[in-house]
Amino acid sequence: MKKSYISFVALILVATLTTSCLRARLATRRTSQEQPAAVETKQDNTVSKVRKTQSTGRFDIPATLLDRAEKILVRKAYTVSYNEDRRIPNWVAWELTREHTTGKVKRPNRAFHEDYDVSAPRATYSDYRDGGWSKGHMCPAGDNKWDSEAMYDTFLLTNICPQDYTLNSGYWNSVEMRCRHWAERYGSILIVCGPILEGDHHDTIGSNHIVVPEAFFKVVVTLEDEPKGVGFICPNTDEHLSDEQCMTSISEVERITGITFFPHLNKEVSKRVKEEVSKF
Repeated sequence: MKKSYISFVALILVATLTTSCLRARLATRRTSQEQPAAVETKQDNTVSKVRKTQSTGRFDIPATLLDRAEKILVRKAYTVSYNEDRRIPNWVAWELTREHTTGKVKRPNRAFHEDYDVSAPRATYSDYRDGGWSKGHMCPAGDNKWDSEAMYDTFLLTNICPQDYTLNSGYWNSVEMRCRHWAERYGSILIVCGPILEGDHHDTIGSNHIVVPEAFFKVVVTLEDEPKGVGFICPNTDEHLSDEQCMTSISEVERITGITFFPHLNKEVSKRVKEEVSKF
């Protein structure tokens, strides 16, 4: 299955930045959307949580998506925009504080599990068996050692995407560790990450046809002291990636993904954190 990505990877790695080829092949997306008062879901308890979340104007929650399936799921430590058509998240968002960067909670037994808050067909553990892809966390377990429920939630398969093993344990993991370092340093950071899908046709795994992303994004902002922001575009390949290939502006990630990040920021701060590639 991975052979289908060879041409995509080759184009990216010969560019000055890995993101340049992806930018060229993806159509310019809408970067401004309105945030409605609430997003209805099938679970009554989730509806009330979503209303509460959006009414507080949380800075980590992206604008509502109007061009793809979206079901909002609110967990103890993060929020998911889940795509029932693709059986993977559109994005996962959370605030990581200094207090949540450490803890004693360990990975649970038989960790990965179905999310019964979404309708079938949905991802199951068997979908990832012998598929050639790892179960890649969006909100990482390492950010949730502070609480057993929060840790358990990170292993819901609605927080997971098919991810290359090298990327999962390599560059993606290194960015996760840096985020924890930044949270310790600044006290609080806002994170949104998720898959990038190119075109309309994608490889899938398992009997439930879980879509395999061509790449992943992550955007990070701190509003403490001097506001800063940075974005990452990571091809879903077995190549060993670097900041020079993957690091970019949040504005560029918005253009590629069609997602408006941090819509509640005022214009001045938004421009600063989105257009500059800050050094954390």
